[in-house]
Amino acid sequence: MATSTHTVTNQAPPLVGYDVYTADRALTEAVERHLPEELRDEARRELSSLGTTAGSAQAQQWGVLANENPPRLRTHDRYGNRIDEVEFHPAWHRLLGHAVTNGLTGAWNRPGGHVRRAAGFLVWTQTEAGHGCPLSMTHAAVPALRTDPELAAEWEPRLTSRVYEGEDPLPPAGKSGVLFGMGMTEKQGGSDVRANTTAAVPLAEAGTYALTGHKWFCSAPMSDGFLVLAQAPGGLTCFLVPRVLADGGRNVFRIQRLKDKLGNRSNASAEVEFDGTWARRVGEEGRGVRTIIGMVAATRLDCVLGSAALMRQAVAQAVHHSAYRSAFGGVLIEKPLMRNVLADLALESEAATTLALRLAAAYDDGSERERAFLRIAVPVAKYWVTKRCTPVAAEALECLGGNGYVEESGMPRLLREAPLNSIWEGSGNVQALDVLRALGREPGAMDAFLREVGAARGADHRLDGAVKDLLTELADLEGVEARARRLVERMALVLQGSLLVRWAPPAVADAFCASRLGGDWGAAFGTLPGTLDLGSVVERARPVD
Repeated sequence: MATSTHTVTNQAPPLVGYDVYTADRALTEAVERHLPEELRDEARRELSSLGTTAGSAQAQQWGVLANENPPRLRTHDRYGNRIDEVEFHPAWHRLLGHAVTNGLTGAWNRPGGHVRRAAGFLVWTQTEAGHGCPLSMTHAAVPALRTDPELAAEWEPRLTSRVYEGEDPLPPAGKSGVLFGMGMTEKQGGSDVRANTTAAVPLAEAGTYALTGHKWFCSAPMSDGFLVLAQAPGGLTCFLVPRVLADGGRNVFRIQRLKDKLGNRSNASAEVEFDGTWARRVGEEGRGVRTIIGMVAATRLDCVLGSAALMRQAVAQAVHHSAYRSAFGGVLIEKPLMRNVLADLALESEAATTLALRLAAAYDDGSERERAFLRIAVPVAKYWVTKRCTPVAAEALECLGGNGYVEESGMPRLLREAPLNSIWEGSGNVQALDVLRALGREPGAMDAFLREVGAARGADHRLDGAVKDLLTELADLEGVEARARRLVERMALVLQGSLLVRWAPPAVADAFCASRLGGDWGAAFGTLPGTLDLGSVVERARPVD
């Protein structure tokens, strides 16, 4: 019963009923910048339509329901037959289905496809990040399968299809659209996949094998197919494991349990047992890592995009709340200290978005120079952007005060999700070591990176000084492994600084260089120099006027 004392005042209205795409100025400007003029109108219409749905009350409720009703494992049917099926809430299927029908698994054969898909992924996964996992792996499976033209011809049209058929266990040939998962990690090796012990024994039919072993993490186990690594006679090899065989029989794909995770709860991650499981070889025996590296690079970019999406949603919520909430005699957004915090958060979000879309544009370009740039810029970005996501989510939550700590605000879900992308597809140390590997073995990669950074030479003295310091550090690589994280952090910051100096509004670029590159930046958010135009930075990040 309502009482006379229960009058609700001074609360921000829900951030709902808005276009997530057009409200994100950094994102819309990046899409316009990286797409040819003839593609911009169509992309704008598509992304605005997706953004309007993402900002709707209905889609936001789908995200809440998918998170509150996690997947359930059914190992057997009522008669005792092994079925190994994962059941999802209808809201999950609505989210995933809408993503597929909007082309978020089909970037490879479309003009400007990677930029358009990256922007859509960043927009749509703000509804609920968990379903981004199968989207990412389905998208990323294409470059691995292209090492075998026959397999690519069979599977790629279904992987890039805009038809969503759920997880119905049907033969691949009977489906217009399919989803892919992956299973590389084993309990004894983790990121060290060369320590895998799953064995692959050749069968009579050329290119087919029987796999026996255990996968400690298998993402999206309801998928139609999986790329896995196993030890063949010739060494570690990549394989395609279909969930259902061509004759309609179920492959041996025994789901032992679903992981109980910190976040990402709407998505299923499983432990899987292979026991004579039928598989098709992808690429050559002994070349498993090289075969699957294209998939790894694509999913690492999606980790950057996923973190950028989480940051953008966290910042949007914080700025929106502060624009309506009053305390100590005024609206929070007008308070100098809160404005400093919000501006600092907005800088981190814009830098992440700008870098992520630049990487997507490099995929669309496809030139030798851009491929070399991606070789080093992807692990650099994956290391830094995903690392920054958790403190951004935590600080944004704090902007809402006690309201932000309550589940109904949605902020705890963002905070629990934030660490995932830093771990998935290689944690921080793995990314840093990968950058060192590129420095040592692929001089063209570093040359492409420095050319990109050098495009802003002379535009900001703080950026020029940071680049000079980086070159000094790169000239002395003795004992570099122990300081690899610091080196990669510097590389990420000068790359982001270069991009923002060239493309962001002066207030944003000035604030970024003054704090991240100029040395006047504290360990916590909200320590930007007071002489900066912070009001313009915050207003740019505001999702709704």
